[in-house]
Amino acid sequence: MTARQPETELDARFSSREASATPWDEAERILREAEIFWISTVRRDGRPHVTPLIAVWLDGSLFFSTGPGEQKARNLEHSPLCTLTTGRNRIGEGLDVVVEGAAVNVRDDERLQPVAEAYVAKYGEDWRFTVRGGEFVHRDGESSALVYELAPVTAFGFAKGAFGQTRWRFAR
Repeated sequence: MTARQPETELDARFSSREASATPWDEAERILREAEIFWISTVRRDGRPHVTPLIAVWLDGSLFFSTGPGEQKARNLEHSPLCTLTTGRNRIGEGLDVVVEGAAVNVRDDERLQPVAEAYVAKYGEDWRFTVRGGEFVHRDGESSALVYELAPVTAFGFAKGAFGQTRWRFAR
């Protein structure tokens, strides 16, 4: 699959004079390499919910999983709009990346198999899943997880050091 190339724009209002827009390739590298992401969803009553999780970048999307009874799964059932964030907790260096879009529950075993393989390649054998019935099945064979795909609609990069805020917009 060919990766979608976004429209890239530096927001000078929130950037140092010497900053330039961060190339999307750099943001993709961060998304591929990051081990921890923070997902932000909204509860039915409108309260925010934020929690850490692991995710893989594959074919231009982020993929993550969660148990069907977990709060984030219940929130996504109500509203698929969410944000995944990753970066460094340092003010003087690094790039924080925020990806916004609508999470889609992936139920196709053929589509899920490369995602399961990407989890093992990135996180190791402790994160090996069997794909069955449109879900990731854990080693115990009894518990399963729903898998979601978040294709970016809008993403933001927050460069630190020479501060720069880049927005990437993807064609729908």
